[in-house]
Amino acid sequence: MSAALPFFRYHPDPVASGSIRRAAEPCACCRRDRGWIYTATFYTASEVGARFCPWCIADGSAAERFSGEFADSAGLEAVSADVLHEVTRRTPGFHAWQHPHWLVHCRTAAAFVGEVGYAELAARPDALTQLRTEMRLHGWRDDAQLEQFLTHLGESATAMLFQCTVCGTHLAYVDAS
Repeated sequence: MSAALPFFRYHPDPVASGSIRRAAEPCACCRRDRGWIYTATFYTASEVGARFCPWCIADGSAAERFSGEFADSAGLEAVSADVLHEVTRRTPGFHAWQHPHWLVHCRTAAAFVGEVGYAELAARPDALTQLRTEMRLHGWRDDAQLEQFLTHLGESATAMLFQCTVCGTHLAYVDAS
């Protein structure tokens, strides 16, 4: 029997996102089988299978012991050193086709909600508006093509959904295979 999972401010439901799953295998850090294991990214020069229990992620011991990070710091330049440390070294990362990155809003890291398609984005108009604006800035000039692409999210592309931990605004970026 395992204890309640630790809470991660910047990734509040790592089980739903698939970053942590039930497993009967030992943590590479504490060597204990606690019933849960991390399955997403870990950046380090060490040879480690990135199989950590959520508790070794939450307390920072996995990142410290293996001199690694669960998220890339790119894009997190505007956040405080404490927030940067918490996101990169004490928060589970997430699966992505391309290099995953964390979004920022209100000068702090946003919370990763999960991988979503168009229907989930449409239910959060703030995220859909922000994503349209971002995509136009990156060269999507034809509105019909942009809408065609967005309405087919979930096929060969998806959106990574975040929520600001300060104001609640939803944000997203596109991840494609």
